Amino acid sequence: MESQDDISEKSLESTKAFSKTERIFLVIGSLGLALAVLTDTIAVIGRHLNIALLGSIEIVQACIVLLSSGAIVAATKYGNHARVRILTDRLKPAHAMRLNYFTAFISTIFSFFMAVGCAWIIWEVWTEYERSEILHIPLVWLRLLLLLALLSVSAYFLCSRFGESKK
Repeated sequence: MESQDDISEKSLESTKAFSKTERIFLVIGSLGLALAVLTDTIAVIGRHLNIALLGSIEIVQACIVLLSSGAIVAATKYGNHARVRILTDRLKPAHAMRLNYFTAFISTIFSFFMAVGCAWIIWEVWTEYERSEILHIPLVWLRLLLLLALLSVSAYFLCSRFGESKK
């Protein structure tokens, strides 16, 4: 049976295993979730007291970009995306591994094209100073964060399967 010290040492080791990029996206995602919950809580309480919190929806929408960027990077890094393995569980291990390489390649391409599309939108609206309607939250920083997240996802997909073959 493990003692509490062993468990805390293991959790400390797993915390140290995070790279700087992972920590940044973990903090961004956590702050986005906390701010979204806090904003919605205040807005709901305000509604019951007949005090409107103007712009609460815009704040939550911005927070969704933060938390989804953090979540998609973490899910990709640790392979926690939802997967249907009906086919791969029935294949021979060699064929399943080839199919996993193929899906990692397709996922790399898809996330890279999503990043290219995001970069294109950023390029198109860069000089327009795009902002939200009520609170005038600048959207370019949210788009840049999403672009970094998509590039990280693309890199993680690429390294997740093709980096393993060198080990």
